[in-house]
Amino acid sequence: MPQTIYEKYGGFSAISRVVMTFYEMALDSDQIGDYFAEVDMARLIDHQTKFISSLLGGPASFSDERLETVHRALAITHDDFDEMGALLKDALEQHGLSEPDVRATLAAIESKRNVIVHRDAA
Repeated sequence: MPQTIYEKYGGFSAISRVVMTFYEMALDSDQIGDYFAEVDMARLIDHQTKFISSLLGGPASFSDERLETVHRALAITHDDFDEMGALLKDALEQHGLSEPDVRATLAAIESKRNVIVHRDAA
């Protein structure tokens, strides 16, 4: 049985490090930093690590309905989503994921765009 990206890079703790790097950059981002101003970051990092892990073959799963419910009130735009993708790509590369694995991870995230984005740019 082929190894998942989740297993290949060390499971939950490795994905957690990627997510922490991502949020360090996201908090500094002029585009998306404000989304996290009043957020419990430890809780968000835990949830995001579980979400990314599930997309990469790890345990846990998140229904599209749940993702949509959680993100609806945030009014995330396509530009915001694109910024998130660029920062995540950078974080994945910083943690040594191969180019094919980075592409696969970003494709998995992209497949959730329609349930995360809830408005066009102003």
